[in-house]
Amino acid sequence: MSHATSYRPRLSFWQIINMNVGFFGIQFSFGLQQSSMSPIYTYLGADEASLPYLWLAGPMTGLIVQPLIGAMSDRTVTRWGRRTPYFLIGAILCSLGLLAMPFSPTLWMAASLLWILDAANNVTMEPYRAFVSDKLDPKQHSLGFLTQSAFTGLGQTLAYLTPSLLVVFGMNKDAVNASHIPHIVIVAFLIGAVFSLASVLWTLKTTPENPLTASELAAIRSRAPGWRHTLGDIGTALREMPPTMKQLAVVKLFQWYAMFCYWQYISLSLAATVFHTTDPASEGFRDAGLLNGQVGAFYNFVAFVAAFALVPFTRRYGPKRMHSLCLCAAGVAMLCIPLIHTPALLFIPMLGVGLAWASIMGNPYVMLAGCIPPERTGVYMGIFNMFIVIPMIIQIFTLPLYYHSWLGGRPENVIRLAGALLLCGAVAVLFVKLRPPQATAKV
Repeated sequence: MSHATSYRPRLSFWQIINMNVGFFGIQFSFGLQQSSMSPIYTYLGADEASLPYLWLAGPMTGLIVQPLIGAMSDRTVTRWGRRTPYFLIGAILCSLGLLAMPFSPTLWMAASLLWILDAANNVTMEPYRAFVSDKLDPKQHSLGFLTQSAFTGLGQTLAYLTPSLLVVFGMNKDAVNASHIPHIVIVAFLIGAVFSLASVLWTLKTTPENPLTASELAAIRSRAPGWRHTLGDIGTALREMPPTMKQLAVVKLFQWYAMFCYWQYISLSLAATVFHTTDPASEGFRDAGLLNGQVGAFYNFVAFVAAFALVPFTRRYGPKRMHSLCLCAAGVAMLCIPLIHTPALLFIPMLGVGLAWASIMGNPYVMLAGCIPPERTGVYMGIFNMFIVIPMIIQIFTLPLYYHSWLGGRPENVIRLAGALLLCGAVAVLFVKLRPPQATAKV
């Protein structure tokens, strides 16, 4: 018997908000990584062409951890729930990683801490997505996942903006520690450590998991225990993957290769095109880091607003068309960024980047949720994340091979490449065939 027949009460808007507050802390942590890791690596002596290798932690831990944790959470029965133990433990470990990161004395210390930090974030991420899918009736999936996208925008907005706010509040933007890491970056990571744990605790306080029905409990307990069988669940899910999910994998190849290029090189691109410097010790390089924080905060704020604004359009026109439109907007925006030499004008293309970021964090999950069996939500959400991290791993091992030969060793050309790939993703999503919600098995 399918678990699709389990009753899920309709939740109010504010109940859905409370459920997703924990995503704010998770995404504040990711925002700090996106805005600060390349500059931190550069301060510690990293070579520009080798930067992608130093970002390997996120995709590798995601590739290993998320499907495994997702499958384990599908099988978990505790007094605290199925998903809760995972994202609470992940939030605690994430906070500890954020506390330690800005005090890294060497390049390899920072790279090692990023592995720990990303593993913790990944332990939290997929059980959290499965938790939202567990709680909501399918008719509320678009609101639930786009609300998650809104908190992604809000968390990353504040993460990007925190160093600039600290300067406004009186901190010296040029004060650095012995490793040349600015004090404003150090304090931003300390603030992130607090937000990471506090926001997840808020969700746990306000939003208990739905109790499992007798049939759901029986189905979980009937599964053979042990890690071999958990891996077997992943293998079975891969073999039985819905066609919609396979088609979305192509879309995600383009969009996540592109976004990884953007995060790794946008600060270096702005240093080159706006401040005309490549010297990590220069004031212009630090100013580029602050500017990246400001425009990054802006596009994430746009994503926060757009995530709610997209809800009625997604319901009317469908997640596929809206996602294609949003990726087009970001592709054109990124092609324009290297042409802009005035800081204030950079906020214009960030409208397109923010629109796409809202859609990336919401609409693919709306498309996915309608085509997977509810009792296997955790493992399929974990596998779906593989379609995020595999493009990142491909980017890490391919971009350094042609950074100098094809892109001229210029970071602004990496941003142009990202724009072209997002346009390819916008075309690819139009070929995705969505399985209608009523096609979900009911036996």
